[in-house]
Amino acid sequence: MASKLVINRNYGFGHGIGRSGDLLDAQPKAVGSTIVAQLSNALVLDVIRLQGIKSVKSYFIAPMATGMTLTLCLLSLKKRRPPAKYVLWSRIDQKSCFKSITTAGLTPIIIDTVKREEQDGLFTDLGKFEENLSCIDREEILCIMSTTSCFGPRNCDGIISLAGLAAKFDVPHVVNNAYGLQSTYLTHQLKQANSAGRVDLFVQSTDKNFMVPVGGAIVAGFEESSVHTVAKAYAGRASSSQSLDVLITLLCLGKIGYQDLVSQRKLNFVYLQKQLEEFAEKHHCRVIRAKANPISLALELKTLSTDVATKLGSMLFTRGVSGTRVIIKGCNKTIDGFEFADWGSHESSLDCAYLTAAVSIGLKRPEIDAFIHKLQQCWQDLEKKINKDT
Repeated sequence: MASKLVINRNYGFGHGIGRSGDLLDAQPKAVGSTIVAQLSNALVLDVIRLQGIKSVKSYFIAPMATGMTLTLCLLSLKKRRPPAKYVLWSRIDQKSCFKSITTAGLTPIIIDTVKREEQDGLFTDLGKFEENLSCIDREEILCIMSTTSCFGPRNCDGIISLAGLAAKFDVPHVVNNAYGLQSTYLTHQLKQANSAGRVDLFVQSTDKNFMVPVGGAIVAGFEESSVHTVAKAYAGRASSSQSLDVLITLLCLGKIGYQDLVSQRKLNFVYLQKQLEEFAEKHHCRVIRAKANPISLALELKTLSTDVATKLGSMLFTRGVSGTRVIIKGCNKTIDGFEFADWGSHESSLDCAYLTAAVSIGLKRPEIDAFIHKLQQCWQDLEKKINKDT
């Protein structure tokens, strides 16, 4: 390495991990990087088991963010099922999830989420999944792709039922568990799904669960062969930066430190829900509480016009609130030739605008208070402007 700054930034680890053709192989020319990778993988296994998925058999840190890691998983499945071209995908309006399918050269069969009577939130359309599994030639279906963590008011997919369908129709099942490792509710869903049926691979983000820079993901599974196939699908060696970041962070936090953050996140979610409900009561709106979503909440904006709701989102952003999204009706989007009605809402029949707010690991209570304060200020400013204009 030519630059001392680069050497210091990487602690002298410049050779990467894995050998050409397998990310899990030891690299004889880079003993240090190999040990870092093995240690970080061992600590990640400890976290996965600590969070309740004790039956996990194989795992590794991939040197790519969640979207591209999902693509690698799909390509590894394609090697085992050459005629397959379709991915049955439960709609989640997050670009990288969808593009992980199209980037792999596969065709997504988009299955919209559905509402249920007297229940808040959006749910997996299990009937549509079974219908497609029954109608399409099984050899042409690469896998079912489901999602656990997501923006409200979408619930975690019914991964236990989907795992049952995957086993019944003998089709692989890949779970996008991006934020899910930090939630014991979601890890329990994964554990139950594996017991009830079939889960081939589940993928989670390193930055979202371990508070490290973006760029890594964890591939895990309940059978060694499935995970090793993914590791062998990676072309060439890989950067050790992501493994090093995870290793340093987990050693700094320790087991108790990480558990404390997980517990605090759960308490913070309850706190945010309470604060939003108090806000909603004052302003004649409603919190949409999707019971199977332990990370994200949605605040209905029925009393605001589309323009005003959009303005609220931009006002929050300019005041340093970057984690919220305002979803409005009629915002359609085309991605890789596929059209999505009411993009952002995870459905094609959005009733009214809403604002999302999430509680991820590492969030502090004063930050929630600051968000509610800024939301209150923005709302009052908008009300004053509306009253002035009328």
